Amino acid sequence: MNKRVYGVIGISSKMANWNADFSGYPKTTSDGETFGSDKALKYPMKKLWENQGEKILYIKSMKFVESKKEGITLNPRSLKERYENIFEVEDLKNCKDTKEVLSNLFNALDVKNFGATFAEEGNNISITGAVQIGQGFNKYEGTNPEEQQILSPFRADKSTSTEEAKNSTLGTKIVSNEAHYFYPFAINPRAYKEFVELGVTGGYSEQDYKKFKEASLVSATAFNTNSKVGCENEFALFVETNEDLYLPNLSDYIEFKKGDDKNTIKITCEDLVNTLEGIQNIEIYYNPYTTDIDCNIKNAKFFNIFTKKEVDGM
Repeated sequence: MNKRVYGVIGISSKMANWNADFSGYPKTTSDGETFGSDKALKYPMKKLWENQGEKILYIKSMKFVESKKEGITLNPRSLKERYENIFEVEDLKNCKDTKEVLSNLFNALDVKNFGATFAEEGNNISITGAVQIGQGFNKYEGTNPEEQQILSPFRADKSTSTEEAKNSTLGTKIVSNEAHYFYPFAINPRAYKEFVELGVTGGYSEQDYKKFKEASLVSATAFNTNSKVGCENEFALFVETNEDLYLPNLSDYIEFKKGDDKNTIKITCEDLVNTLEGIQNIEIYYNPYTTDIDCNIKNAKFFNIFTKKEVDGM
């Protein structure tokens, strides 16, 4: 791929918890600003790709383990076991060919996009990903956490109180009333130049970019777990440039305004983008049923994020 790509991925969350901390509340910075980590965005992408039949290395998978003491238990695979599973390798310890291991790693779509740290016996490999995703900060000022009590259909047998043991146990579900996260990303296909020269990969391709782009538009919407129901892809900006053009973090140029009928996403980087040479293509995807776009970028194309059909974004 002979271009760089810069952009922003927008995720809406309504009565859902896009990215919780260890307390169960939506993640916040030390000054109380709500944000989502890059891992929260990458995971639905990897699940989408896995469901499509792609090889995905860095994702949790389970196996049955039998022992005399504990019987048959369900345990997560180790990184070594996951590698052996998806690449049909009998025992990674017996593989002395680092070139083969590297070639296999680049055949995993998540590694091809996001890179890898593969520290296994005899193979200590680090790959800086062509796709780098930053932290996604919430741009909606009215975000508040909501705590819901959940009644369980089962009694608490281990309760210290006889009365409590007769009652159903309580659980808690914590969500945000509403939040709108905007993640910056950058794609640098030159990141794999050294590995291309070593002959272990053909480099980051247009097909790799196409798969990343598709996941950027639908993966959050498709990922319907209990806490993620209510989370959707609502916006994406793709700015394709020449390989020697460098752009700053574009999520800093995104503003979100809540409206009565429709929300407004304002893109304020026109003074930067309109004056630069080397811009090849600009595409903006959004939900036209809930959102208006305020944008003065020249030659930008606007698309319905669900249908992928071109629309008038102004």
